[in-house]
Amino acid sequence: MSRIGKKIIEIPEKTEVTVGANSVSVKGPLGSLEMKYDPQIQIKIEDKKITLNPKKENKDLLAKWGTYSSIISNMIKGVNSEYKKTLIIEGVGYRAEVKGQNLVLNIGLSHQVPMKIPEGIKVSVEGDKILISGINKELVGQFSSDVRSMKKPEPYKGKGIRYSDEIIRRKEGKKTA
Repeated sequence: MSRIGKKIIEIPEKTEVTVGANSVSVKGPLGSLEMKYDPQIQIKIEDKKITLNPKKENKDLLAKWGTYSSIISNMIKGVNSEYKKTLIIEGVGYRAEVKGQNLVLNIGLSHQVPMKIPEGIKVSVEGDKILISGINKELVGQFSSDVRSMKKPEPYKGKGIRYSDEIIRRKEGKKTA
C-alpha cells in the first residue's frame, strides 16, 4: 500500500479542483494546471479534501496511486505559490542573459548557447544568479536541470553552473615536485 497515496490532500481557500473523465484541473490565484490520469485510479472530492484509491490492487496501479497523489498536491501548491530554483554561474567570463524568449549562456565555448524558455516559466538573471520560477514544478525542475547540464560544475576549480544549495566536492590538483 502506498503511504503517499493514502494521504488526504487538503484544498486551500481560493483554489478550485475539478475532476473530469480522465483529467484533473486545478485553478488558483496564480493560474491553472491540468493533468491526465489513469481511470483505474478513483479520485473523489469531498468537503475540500481529495482522496485517491485504486480500483484494483496490482503492482502498476499501486505505483501510479502514489505518483498521482504527489502530482496533484504539487499542482495545488504551484497554483498558490510559485516554485523557484536558483542557479549560480561560476567561472571567468561565464555569464547569462535573457533575450526575448531565450536564455543566452556564455559558458566558455566558442559560441553562445541559446536555450528556449518554455511557456509558463519566468527566468531572470541577477549578476551570476539565474532565477527560474513557475507554477508547474515539473517544468521548473526540468528546465533548471537542462540549464545546469550545459556546463556541469567541475571538481577542481568549481567552474560551471550549479544549484544554489548544491555543494561541490573539490579535488586537490596535481602537486609539483
